[in-house]
Amino acid sequence: MTAAVELLDVVKTYEGPPPVQALDGVTLRIEHGELAAVVGPSGSGKSTMLHVMGTLDRPTSGRVLIDGHEVSSLGDRRLSAVRSQLIGFVFQQFFLVDGATAIDNVANGLLYRGVAPAERRQRAAEALIAVGLGHRLTHLPNQLSGGERQRVAFARAIVNRPAIVLADEPTGNLDSNASDAILDLIRQLNEAGSTIVVITHDREVAGSLPRQIAVRDGRIDHDAATRVAAVER
Repeated sequence: MTAAVELLDVVKTYEGPPPVQALDGVTLRIEHGELAAVVGPSGSGKSTMLHVMGTLDRPTSGRVLIDGHEVSSLGDRRLSAVRSQLIGFVFQQFFLVDGATAIDNVANGLLYRGVAPAERRQRAAEALIAVGLGHRLTHLPNQLSGGERQRVAFARAIVNRPAIVLADEPTGNLDSNASDAILDLIRQLNEAGSTIVVITHDREVAGSLPRQIAVRDGRIDHDAATRVAAVER
């Protein structure tokens, strides 16, 4: 059975004086329906891992598979198409268009998929309802709280029903109450079928999720799910 995302002996080296090896032989498998955290301090390689998993950056060597599709050697146009079809992104910065309503911000996520305008808005409304913002469809970003804006970002990430959602520090700009609400939302979306990987430096956030993948010096230092599986066997 294919995984949602799989890294096989992935190395990522950034050229420069001196070269920097951000990922050093990483092998990782995220199954469909999993909810996992990639956690590590600044400079550990977790952001590079996000970029490679999300096809935003190419590995120097190794293989990357998304929903069974080998993406490591695809051309830019094909890679962009695979990314738009199979991956949803949520970032610490919400990246919402200030003058657009919540429903239009989410519908814009389907703009380049050839979806008719009426269907884009219908699916955007459904995604906003799924994240608890059915009563905020026509609100502008400046009329929403930080937690609500992050919910709009999640709705935009799931509107295309991607194989995997990558969330980069999704609670980083939020107070504790809003952070807890976003973590609850992440769990709800996962229970509804979304595969979600949360990248975070916050060990408390990581510890609240079912699987914690600790990264240090470009390598996987600890994978809680692997150790649990080993105990069960």
